[in-house]
Amino acid sequence: MSLDKATVARISRLARIATTDEEQDRLAGELSGILDWVEQLGEVDTDNVEPMTSVVEVILKSREDVVTDGGRADDIVRNAPKSAQNFFVVPKVVE
Repeated sequence: MSLDKATVARISRLARIATTDEEQDRLAGELSGILDWVEQLGEVDTDNVEPMTSVVEVILKSREDVVTDGGRADDIVRNAPKSAQNFFVVPKVVE
């Protein structure tokens, strides 16, 4: 795919990037090269390739999914300016 100078100028304006005429000529060539490379990726046969999250097969460590309070309520509330019965005390905002 080939981009012309006018298209690069429009992309620059949309991206809010100031470019000179010389930069637009250079960017047209670079962006065209990038788009050609992306088109080449479409030619690769990926029909029998399974999706993967890593190149190396890794089994993630898992833990039991248990809901807890974290066991640190005293430590957390200790940092509050005011607290009562392990709750934060805040000023009333609704009248």
